[in-house]
Amino acid sequence: MKLPRSLRGRLILSHLTVVVVATIVLVVASRLLAESFFRGHLHDMAGMMDEIGRMGDMMGAGDMRLTLASIEENFRNSLTSAFALAVVAGIVTAVAAAVVASARIVRPIYAVRNAARRLASGHYSERVPTPDTEELAGLAEDVNCLAASLEATEQRRLELISEVAHELRTPVATIRGYMEGLLDGVFEPSPEVFAAASREASRLERLTADLSELSRTEEGAVRLHRSRVDLGSLVADVAERWRPRFDAKSLRLTVETAADVQVDADPDRLTQVFTNLLSNALRYTDSGGHVTVQVGRSDTEATVTVTDDGRGLSPEELDRVFERFFRADPSVSGGAGIGLTIARELARLHGGDLEAASPGLGRGATFTLRLPLARP
Repeated sequence: MKLPRSLRGRLILSHLTVVVVATIVLVVASRLLAESFFRGHLHDMAGMMDEIGRMGDMMGAGDMRLTLASIEENFRNSLTSAFALAVVAGIVTAVAAAVVASARIVRPIYAVRNAARRLASGHYSERVPTPDTEELAGLAEDVNCLAASLEATEQRRLELISEVAHELRTPVATIRGYMEGLLDGVFEPSPEVFAAASREASRLERLTADLSELSRTEEGAVRLHRSRVDLGSLVADVAERWRPRFDAKSLRLTVETAADVQVDADPDRLTQVFTNLLSNALRYTDSGGHVTVQVGRSDTEATVTVTDDGRGLSPEELDRVFERFFRADPSVSGGAGIGLTIARELARLHGGDLEAASPGLGRGATFTLRLPLARP
């Protein structure tokens, strides 16, 4: 027998199976036991009646046995008819109960199915009402969470397209302006004009490279070449390479490293993370400011903190500082606003994280990189 594929059909079949099995057991038991018990009682009564007949009762013993046989036959027929009616009534009741129960169970499943189809067609605002059943309520909540995630992803995708278009518009428009000016004779073909066009082309190149890097890190497609890394030495080397830029802006750069802070990591990717953090501190700290880089450790993790006394971040900006294309101060030149996003994704690929903190605007900011310590 092939089971029905629908949940409704299987529920109905299960109810009917239970009723049929119970009915068969009831009928067999009644036929085997009830008739035997009743026959025993009748024979006991026949013995009593024979005794009475021998004492001179008007009804003979033979007539009494015929009467008892007739009673036994009538009882058997009555019992069979009663059970036949009971079986019919039980089946009808079971079918009705199965239909009602399956309808209550299947209705929320149909709602989840319809919601999933609408989500697949792009209606990400679709939500499923929460049913009373615990298991189905959990399923509905999972579908609603999926819908909310898809809706947020779609919103971020639209924002990303808008932000990328905005970032590309300025350099493309600048290059086009220079080219049209050269063609119309407005600009003389001088080294300055070509240098300006080259700078905008380089900006486009950096932006496309950053977008490609961001896409690969968010997809987890970046391959890490791990090795045992002395975090203090690596951070000190990166800071020394950046020191001339800090000196040129009259910023004081202090590096404090703990001894023997070992991590299993990709040194090139960690250098990229520290470069983004130092670049961010350099960009948002005014001349005469101070930037401190500290390397420490606890029992289970290594930490690198980059603290500045520059612009700082508001609570709203703290929530968005790692978003793509977010810039706390758009008037500050340099960067497309995705360096910190890439840095955090690289930190997470290493099993750590990157966090931001700030006491408020004008009071500086601290970025903390956390990485698991290398195993002994």
